[in-house]
Order: sequence, then C-alpha cells, then structure tokens
Amino acid sequence: MDFYGFYTGQEFTAYSYLGAHLGDEGTVTVFRTFAPNAMNVSVIGEFNHWQETPMQKAYDGNFWECSIENAREGMMYKYRIYSKNGTYIDHCDPYGFYAELRPGTASIIYGLSNYEFQDAAYLKRRKSGRNIPMNIYEIHAGSWKKPSEPEDSWYSYRELADLLIPYLLQNHYNFVEIMPLSEYPCDESWGYQGTGFFSPTSRYGTPDDLRYFIDRCHGENIGVIMDFVPVHFAVNDYALWKYDGTSIYEYPHNDVGVNEWGSCNFMHSRGEVRSFLQSSAYYWLKEFHFDGLRVDAVSNLIYWQGKPERGENQLTLQFIRTLNKGLKERIPSVVLIAEDSSTYNGVTRSVEAGGLGFDYKWDLGWMNDTLSYMQAPPQERKEKYHKLTFSMDYFYNEAYLLPLSHDEVVHGKASIVQKMNGADYLLKFAQARLLYMYMFAHPGKKLNFMGNEIGHMREWDEKREMDWNLLQYPQHDAFFHFMRQLNEFYFANPAFYEMDYDRDGFQWVDCQNAKNAIYAFLRKAKGQTILGVFHFGDEDIPEYELTLPEGKEARLLLCSNWDCFGGTEAKEEITCPIEKSRLKIAVNRFSALYFSVE
Repeated sequence: MDFYGFYTGQEFTAYSYLGAHLGDEGTVTVFRTFAPNAMNVSVIGEFNHWQETPMQKAYDGNFWECSIENAREGMMYKYRIYSKNGTYIDHCDPYGFYAELRPGTASIIYGLSNYEFQDAAYLKRRKSGRNIPMNIYEIHAGSWKKPSEPEDSWYSYRELADLLIPYLLQNHYNFVEIMPLSEYPCDESWGYQGTGFFSPTSRYGTPDDLRYFIDRCHGENIGVIMDFVPVHFAVNDYALWKYDGTSIYEYPHNDVGVNEWGSCNFMHSRGEVRSFLQSSAYYWLKEFHFDGLRVDAVSNLIYWQGKPERGENQLTLQFIRTLNKGLKERIPSVVLIAEDSSTYNGVTRSVEAGGLGFDYKWDLGWMNDTLSYMQAPPQERKEKYHKLTFSMDYFYNEAYLLPLSHDEVVHGKASIVQKMNGADYLLKFAQARLLYMYMFAHPGKKLNFMGNEIGHMREWDEKREMDWNLLQYPQHDAFFHFMRQLNEFYFANPAFYEMDYDRDGFQWVDCQNAKNAIYAFLRKAKGQTILGVFHFGDEDIPEYELTLPEGKEARLLLCSNWDCFGGTEAKEEITCPIEKSRLKIAVNRFSALYFSVE
C-alpha cells in the first residue's frame, strides 16, 4: 500500500495491507488496522479464546499490527480498541473480508485468492460502450425466492446461481443488479446501512460462494452490477462509528454527520476515508469480478446533505472524480451508474472533460413524470400531456438509464400495476403494457425491479418472496409473457439501443396531440427504423393517420392489446391500411403499437 496515497485519498488497494491476511502456510495471520487515536489495540478471537493479543504500532504510529499463529481461515475475530479515556469497544474489522451472520458481529478470517475464476474469455470481450443493449433485472437476493417461509430463510449464492440464471436467460435480461451485498446488521435496511465494506453478507454464504455466482453469470454472458453505498454507514458502535474512540470515518458534528436516514455520513474530506471507499469499490470489481457499480445517493455526494441550497461539497466531488477515473484506469470495461436525483451538470461526462465520470445516470425525472402521468385520470392526461414529451427536452444532457426500481414499489407507493389509474383490473394491466412499450421504445438503457414482470400487486417486502403464485392467474401469466416478448424484441431490434445517445436515433412524429393523449416517434439505427404509437386516452380512435418518411411503408410488429397478452384483439385481426408515406390505423384506448418502417 502507498501510505502517502492512503493519507491523500489516492489509494485503491488499501485492503491489500489492512485487514486480516493469511500467511503462505495458512497457519499464521497478520492483522492490521488503522486507529490513529487509540490508546491500545488488541486482537481477540477463537484462536486465543477471545483473550487479548496486543497489537503493536506500525509504520508511523497510526497503524497497529500483530501476527498470530494458529489463527486460521474461518476463525472469528474482533479488534478491542481502547480510547484515550481507558474504555474499550470490540469492533469488527473495517477491512474484514468475511463476517459472522447477524446478529453476530465478529469478522472472519478469509483468504483473497481461494477461488479460481473461469471467466477470462468473458472479461476479455466485456465492454461498456453506450451502443450496446442493457436490460437490467434488479433483485433483492433474500426475497426474490425463498426456500421456506421464515423471514431469515434464504437461498445461498450458489443456489441462486441455479435458480436465477435460467430465469434471466429465459426472460431476456443481460444484467442483474443486486441490492447492497456488503455486510449489514438490519434486514430492513436492505443493505443500505452497512458495517462491512469488504465483507459480502454472510446471509447467503461465503465470499467464494458469491464469486461462484458471478462466475456462473459470466458463463452465460450475464453482467452483474452491485449496489455500492459510499455516502453513509450504520450507527452500530461495533463497526465504523467512533472506531478508535474518535470520529475518523464520520463527521464529528451531527449537523453534517447524520443524514435523513439516521445514519452516519462518511467524512470524505479525510484522505483515509476516500482511500477506504475507493479501495472498497475496486475490491468488489477486481476480487469478485463485478461488472459495475450502481452508486447510491450521488446527490448526497454532490451537495451537502443532498441539498443544493447548502452548496456543493467540493471535496466530495473530488472524491467522486478520483473514484471513477481511478476505477476506469484500472478496469476500463466496468460500468459506473449514478443514482442521482439532482440537476447537476456533467454527471456522465468524463472527468477529463470536467464531468464526474459515470457511464450512466438514473433518469429519475423520467420515472417521476411518467408514473405521475400514469396515475392521473385520462381526462387529466390531456392537461399533463407534456409530462411525457419533457424527457426528450433534456435527455441528451446526460447518458440516462430508465429505472423502475425497488424505490418505486415500497413505502405506500404501490406496485407498478397498482399505480395505473382506475380500479378496473383489466384496464390497469392494459395501461401497464402501454407503459412498458413506451419505456422500451424511449431512448435509454432499461432497469426493472423483480416482480414488475409478473404484475405484482402488493408492495415489495424484504421478509417475503415474490408472489409467484400470481402466474396461476391468466392476466398475470399473459402479462409475464408480454414482458418476456418485449424484452426479446428489445434485443432483436438495434433501433431500440444502438443510438440511444445520438440525436439522430430519435425523431418525434406526433408530440402535439393532447386532445387524444397520443404520441408517436421513430427510433433509428443503421439500417432500421421503428415507429412507436402510444395512446394514453380512454377512448378508441377509429382512424388515426400519420405521415411516414417519404417513400416508406409501415409493417406492424407488436401490439400491447393483442389477446395473447391479455388484451382484447386477436393478433390476426389487426389491420393497418397503408399507402405510400401514409399510415391509417385504428388505435384502441390504452394501447401501444410498434411498426417497422421500410
């Protein structure tokens, strides 16, 4: 480890020095921790019957280390850290590579190089260019499916590989994004209140089990994105909070030290903290072969407490730029995604060009406007018509990704299908199909949370698996097959992804039809043009006419109202009178159509 780089916030491999490292023979473990203000530090663990083995000051006196014989892989340990006032707290290792299952709080000795990956060919061809398709399935590993009813009954990482990978393949997802897997104490936090930034949660198995899961995904050309939380950490006193008796990871004052989630904000002004987080991010990408990171709550990094009125946090902005630039220099093919609700300019611009260096940014404006529009009664949609055109006014400012994530199906917000306006069950599904055809035609990569694809009716609950029994009901089964076919259509048609961020890849055909709440636009790629027509009104339009590009004709490819999807029209009964450069069609209420323009 470069100590100067560690102190100045430039280090990315601090975990190679700090933490518990097995010796060559596996019978001696070297323990190191950073506790500059501690009076004394000892190691306690299974290997010494939880009695203190003193650590000695190392390097410049801010580090502590010791070597312990018979401290073997799989044994639990903690650091007993004495403050200047003589009191002590037993802490888990901030750089620990494995952790005891909650409610236990010990770290576990675990080697870094046990697992032999088989994904070299995959990594060689992996790329993060913006002209590739990305259809992301977001999951919570503990509640996608469960082996039995108890709340703390979970499938292991290895079992998930057997169950989830075939599901992803059958339903045409090429990325899976997993909610935070770094160790955390409280199930209800979903991993966003972390305690182990180098420890995969032991709820689902060992670190090598997680490596196996990722390796298996890569064997099927499925990318794996991890939710990464560099903004804040859990307040539990056994972890980072007042680690050496003082605030070395968090701010000492609550006005900036505690956030709206009740957790501690990282003090990014300290180089040691920036190096800790940068090393954590690199650790997941290098040691586990994750394909990317979705960085949580980026607006809280850009602005003090996430509030623009409090001003930009310049040192935190420096941290983001150093993090993203450093990760890209080390592993150019990884994908870096910002969950950012702010209007800060340049989030997906390169660091060299003055931006923050992310590859993509969640389009939370699109998400909020679209869902608000779908919740409105049809008669109000005429007044709110430009909620759906507004996204294209700003779309090319950043490289946006369209998310319908876990955040939209919890805390009283209702599931996606339940958000659709009205009480009529069938019309809710008709509107959901319309929503998704609009989403997949709109420029930007795609993300959907688990359960969206089966028309989940209740809000997500991390204690329960998804309601898979819904697929016994015809409307849900039809919707599930609609989503599968829509996903397949996305990959089969480059017009829907190849020129997402090129202005020539999108063209409005009808964006002034508020009276009928109807929209039409073209999506283009080299050698392909697709027309999308979207009717958000509640009255059928017997004759809707569009002008096509000169000399072109339209051929129907997909309709949300086909009866095979739970709609009302037989596939063979859809007719489209077409003249050269003119398209005349009947458009049903709450329906969408895709046409090939040739």
